[in-house]
Amino acid sequence: MGATNHSKTERIDVRASTLVKQLLQEAARASHKNVSEFLLDAGVTAAAQTLADRRQFVLDEQQWAAFQDALDRPVQSKPRLKKLLSEPGVLD
Repeated sequence: MGATNHSKTERIDVRASTLVKQLLQEAARASHKNVSEFLLDAGVTAAAQTLADRRQFVLDEQQWAAFQDALDRPVQSKPRLKKLLSEPGVLD
């Protein structure tokens, strides 16, 4: 997924070490892009992948049926879980 061609009105500033900058410049040249285009395309792709599993998940028919069955099941008491969640944790 590449960056879409909307008008660019916002600026993003990034600080990097010399070695990281050189690496990005080399990768951008290899991709026939400037560093800004390279970073934007890579960033948009990474963002889409990071958010994908939070937006959509795909199930086959058998998995969908099992998912629906789990949702339709009556609530069950979980005493050990209730106890765990009611006790102070190590960070409390």
